[in-house]
Amino acid sequence: MKIKVQTRHLALTSELKEYVKRRILFALDSRFDKIKRVIVTLSDINGPKGGEDMRCQVLVKLDGQKDIVIDHKQAHLRSAIDKAAD
Repeated sequence: MKIKVQTRHLALTSELKEYVKRRILFALDSRFDKIKRVIVTLSDINGPKGGEDMRCQVLVKLDGQKDIVIDHKQAHLRSAIDKAAD
């Protein structure tokens, strides 16, 4: 399973990338054989305005089935990542 992490309006640090990969691998471990690819997009919707504007969108590409999209917004990026992984 390949996991691609990308960002919009955020810096992608190696620490953040590893955190996302670790959370996604843990969440999808039991379904590993059916998943072709996972694309995680992290973004800051409102920029410096604040609020629940940190977004984690997860696109799961399955073998022979429709894609699954999970989308969560929270005030903090790691919270959004955790909710999407759950």
